[in-house]
Amino acid sequence: MPLRPNRIGWFFAAGLSLEFGKIQTMSVQPVTPELRQWIIEQATAGQPPEAVLQSMLTSGWNEDVAVQALEDTLREHLAERARAVVLPPAVPVPEPLAEGARTRLWAGDREVTVVTSLHNPRVVVFANLISDEECDEIIALARTRLARSETVQTDTGSSEVNDARTSQGMFFDRGEHPVCARVEARMAALMHWPLENGEGLQVLRYGPGAEYKPHYDYFDPAQPGTPSILKRGGQRVASLVCYLNTPAQGGNTVFPDVQLDVAPVKGNAVFFSYDRPHASTRSLHGGAPVIEGEKWVATKWVREGRFV
Repeated sequence: MPLRPNRIGWFFAAGLSLEFGKIQTMSVQPVTPELRQWIIEQATAGQPPEAVLQSMLTSGWNEDVAVQALEDTLREHLAERARAVVLPPAVPVPEPLAEGARTRLWAGDREVTVVTSLHNPRVVVFANLISDEECDEIIALARTRLARSETVQTDTGSSEVNDARTSQGMFFDRGEHPVCARVEARMAALMHWPLENGEGLQVLRYGPGAEYKPHYDYFDPAQPGTPSILKRGGQRVASLVCYLNTPAQGGNTVFPDVQLDVAPVKGNAVFFSYDRPHASTRSLHGGAPVIEGEKWVATKWVREGRFV
């Protein structure tokens, strides 16, 4: 018996799938609460709508009744799910290209080239953000203070070693050295964001095999430690990852949601923003393993408000 794709095709667009199941043949065919619940239960398992419809037809359901039951039940289920998903409100974020698309930007003391600009997620790749001499100086200042990198644990609010992050790293205080102050002022000018909203530069070294598995930079609002973290300046709203050297092989910055890889090139940087602490920003990113050589990066995270 032919199906009616014009009537049930919208379920595919909703991303639902149904598990094959059996129901009892009924001489009278009311759409009971039990039937609706059965359809919803199948919707969480894994079978296409056509299979469920065919099961109902084989069990003796009238085609019109079966199709209408599927449509009505799943439409209501989708509506309930939509009501249950409440996204955090969007907040203002830094925007390097606030004045429109350009190939070159003035960042206070030097010209920066726009290499790539992606809108969803918001990602901008820059060349010539940091000079070779500045890169070398930052590495030299950071090298003696390296320790196993930690991540902020939003369940406790503390920083701890995480198996997903196998680099070495350290933090500079904001403006701790003249080179840091100069680069940070440049970053603030580039992002059109207050200097005082930025955390201090974090420098990381990735040796062969080291990586940082895909993650988000914002703090999860659902975790109990997040409120104490936010007291220092609110949520993170953007990240700027600067490459201090060019690895021989590997070490790309990856954005899995959009299959974007950014190659680590000395002096270049990748900017990305996230206007709410939610996966809908598609800001999931990671550092792919270094295959040969080492990778050095300096990361600037910026907050909604003044970071203290």
